[in-house]
Amino acid sequence: MSEIASEKSEMSSVEFTQYALRQRIAPPTVGSVKMRIRHASRQLGWTASRTKDAWYADPRISISADELREVEDHSGLRYGREELRTVEDLIRQADVLLEGPNEDFYRPFNAAMRAFFRAVAGTRTSR
Repeated sequence: MSEIASEKSEMSSVEFTQYALRQRIAPPTVGSVKMRIRHASRQLGWTASRTKDAWYADPRISISADELREVEDHSGLRYGREELRTVEDLIRQADVLLEGPNEDFYRPFNAAMRAFFRAVAGTRTSR
């Protein structure tokens, strides 16, 4: 199952790279597809065949973290996982603030409040 999960994550990074190449790094205003691939290749410093594989989202490739950072830097886009990490970091910080120095004292209260909010969100009641 971990192979399937990693395969899906590789595919999503390939799709992200494909979108960034086609829309941001080498947009249609550059010219024909061949010219756009060549332009993207030069912008990123990749080989023409590597850029072509990413352009067409070849399922046999995977995008490394360094390549993903290059694509992000050149396109101005950010891969969606960064937002998820930011949200998770904010939740961790809120937990630390809520628990504070008297962690044992506040823990049951925090757990009860989380359970209450989950219950309210689960029933979709709004007041």
